[in-house]
Amino acid sequence: GAQQSATVANPASGASSDLLPHFQLEPEDVYIVKNKAVSLACRATPATQIYFKCNGEWVHQGDHITQHSTDRSTGLPVMEVRIEVTRQQVEKIFGLEEYWCQCVAWSSSGTTKSQKAFVRIAYLRKNFEQEPTAREVSIEQGIVLPCRPPEGIPPAEVEWLRNEELVDPALDANVYVTPEHSLVLRQARLADTANYTCVAKNIVARRRSSSAAIIVYVNGGWSTWTQWSGCSTSCGRGWQKRSRTCTNPTPLNGGAFCEGQNVQKTACTTLCPVDGAWSEWSKWSECGAECTHWRSRECSEPAPRNGGQDCHGPELDTRNCTSELCTHAAPGAEDVALYVGLVAVAVCLVLLLLVGVLVYCRKKGGLDADVADSSILTAGFQPVSIKPSKADNPSLLTIQPDLSTTTMTYQGSLCPRQDGPAKLQLPNGHLLSPLGAGRHTLHHSSPAAEGADFVARLSTQSYFRSLPRGTNNMAYGTFNFLGGRLMIPNTGISLLIPPDAIPRGKIYEVYLTLHKQEEVRLPLAGCQTLLSPIVSCGPPGVLLTRPAILAMGHCVEASAENWSIRLKKQSCEGTWEDVLQLGAEPCTELYYCQLEAQACYVFTEQLGRFALVGESLSMAASKRLKLVLFAPAACPSLEYNIRVYCLSDTQDVLKEVIQLEKQLGGQLIGAPRVLHFKDSYHNLRLSIHDMPSSLWKSKLLASYQEIPFYHIWSGLQPFLHCTFTLERLSTSTCELACKIWVWQVEGDGQSFTVNFNIAKDTRFSDWLVPDNEVATPALVGPSAFKIPFLIRQKIISSLDPPGTRGADWRTLAQKLNLDSHLSFFASKPSPTAMILNLWEARHFPNGNLSQLAAAVAEVGKQDGALFTVSEAEC
Repeated sequence: GAQQSATVANPASGASSDLLPHFQLEPEDVYIVKNKAVSLACRATPATQIYFKCNGEWVHQGDHITQHSTDRSTGLPVMEVRIEVTRQQVEKIFGLEEYWCQCVAWSSSGTTKSQKAFVRIAYLRKNFEQEPTAREVSIEQGIVLPCRPPEGIPPAEVEWLRNEELVDPALDANVYVTPEHSLVLRQARLADTANYTCVAKNIVARRRSSSAAIIVYVNGGWSTWTQWSGCSTSCGRGWQKRSRTCTNPTPLNGGAFCEGQNVQKTACTTLCPVDGAWSEWSKWSECGAECTHWRSRECSEPAPRNGGQDCHGPELDTRNCTSELCTHAAPGAEDVALYVGLVAVAVCLVLLLLVGVLVYCRKKGGLDADVADSSILTAGFQPVSIKPSKADNPSLLTIQPDLSTTTMTYQGSLCPRQDGPAKLQLPNGHLLSPLGAGRHTLHHSSPAAEGADFVARLSTQSYFRSLPRGTNNMAYGTFNFLGGRLMIPNTGISLLIPPDAIPRGKIYEVYLTLHKQEEVRLPLAGCQTLLSPIVSCGPPGVLLTRPAILAMGHCVEASAENWSIRLKKQSCEGTWEDVLQLGAEPCTELYYCQLEAQACYVFTEQLGRFALVGESLSMAASKRLKLVLFAPAACPSLEYNIRVYCLSDTQDVLKEVIQLEKQLGGQLIGAPRVLHFKDSYHNLRLSIHDMPSSLWKSKLLASYQEIPFYHIWSGLQPFLHCTFTLERLSTSTCELACKIWVWQVEGDGQSFTVNFNIAKDTRFSDWLVPDNEVATPALVGPSAFKIPFLIRQKIISSLDPPGTRGADWRTLAQKLNLDSHLSFFASKPSPTAMILNLWEARHFPNGNLSQLAAAVAEVGKQDGALFTVSEAEC
């Protein structure tokens, strides 16, 4: 048996001389925990020698532990070597490079090297880079608790504790942990009120952050009013009351109690019952044919009322008047006279009737038959408007129509078109040019109210408490039936009051104001977000006969499949109500909204406080953010700050930031950029790059800064910013060149290339003041409109009646790309007036009247009978 084994081994030994060694075991990465040495091992076959090399130097032969064996399957010699590495060995080169070791194995055919194994000292620092902070949030509001674990090797794993119990996102769909270790509660619940702790651990240690107390509060809401109680008195003046409770819902965990009264009282009067009483008996009647006479009385002193009892007893009393000696007389002369009188009256009535018939026939015979027929056919369809002008009276066009007594209701295709001289004439000159000096000018003598006087009068009203103090973001004016316009400069917010929206004889003081988000509490639920500024126009309760148009900006990339957008209005009781859902059939004719790329136009017949709120339907929904960079205009010290603002993309927010930076002495760096921020629950990150390290250094400890998703998405914080603090190495350095990246995690980003001289003052660029803004916040009468008043009336009277070949307001709406709103226009007495009002709201003050005139002219060309008035009449 031994001989046979030797004969098998000898060929194997011969074969091993032709083989390079290969490793059956290679050293692997290890961590040194505290002061415990670690062991590295490798095994190779066939191998005559194996040595370790660490960081390029051979390990001493005496430090190797060698073990020889034979591979049973091949008979080749196997050699295994182990070494130990101590903490002191690694610390000698710590900071220069990482400590590594590898095996080198020899055979008669050559050498083979193993993979490198890195030896690292494991640690976990004590202090968290960022710990969660305590918060109070409303129920159903999203919560983001940030946590950045301490630095460590290997990197620490993070878990969250809620009241010392492990939070498992797999068991709770409302909870998830981001890759950056932040804990996200999609919608806060009462059960989420707890202490939250971030725990970081690795093979060395386990660290706990300070606990963050999260309190989920519920603001109270009123229940519905109870029915009015019965009157407190059963007879006479009293009072009755109704009540409500703050239980819908009940405030919890410090939530706000309901505002307003919980009991309402009102005076009431209960009518007292009055029992009836008899009047005095009448005198006895003459003795009748039956030898009786009678007398009567009435239950009228007083008559029974309010549930009182009726009189008891007879109301007629009879008795014998002749002591039974009465005789029956025959008809005499008195009866004959009565009958003759009745016959005479009947003959007179017949004669009067014949005279009336003859008079009527004579008048009817004298009428012109054509005139009578014409009045019958046209009475129901003739438009009530400016009277048609005649060639011999060219000045008739300048007569101002009395709009307070004219109404026109659009009746669709049921009304035939009335061709006639009332149609609009298209002169050779410009259609919408002024009609000549002194012929069409409409004056308004009431000047706009001075700021102090207006605010003083306003302060006496109950609704003044909810308006912002000061007049920086307010416009106001005095208006009558001529209408006008209010604008808040550099915000894109305006209110158009069309002609005849205010009843004739009335004069209103109207205001328009912009609210800061911290002044008005707008509750949002779920995925809802504020898309526009919060704007008030008033006073509330003003009677408007035609819709005013409120224009304001928004920051939504609207699409029906990604968004559900609603117009909200605050009621007199302070609650916000949905008055209109965009894209759906309106449930009321009081409100309508046209949403365009940058602005929305709200038609409203009731003034009040409005805001545009959206609810995302998918994660593809996005809002527009405007990214703006500012820096100090002068830098006396070595430290220099760059402020990056993330704004909702509306003009009012940009205006507020500009005013703030002017106070801080900031200068604008480059033009703003637009970023589409998606509803993906991912935060916004900002970082700085490509800064010359020989001149500047960043004092930011982390590689990037982060703004939580919900802070941006809610829209309730209109502008957020973060600061990059830099330090120049020399006071002589005046040039700064770098790049700032802004991006949403797992999304597209924007980069700013910054290159400027910090020693020079850079003024605000011209783009900060839009060209279409007007310095005057209030315009009254004709100055507030582009279209001359009488030309406007001429267009309305011509295009409101439906045309058989489409020459009416519907074609004009199509020419102006407003045909998607035909149902709304048709619901109003004058569809053409609605179209012209919207054109005024969209294009003031730089609207192109030539384009509008061309659109009106194209409508006229569809029907040659539309223009029948001579040029002289215009």
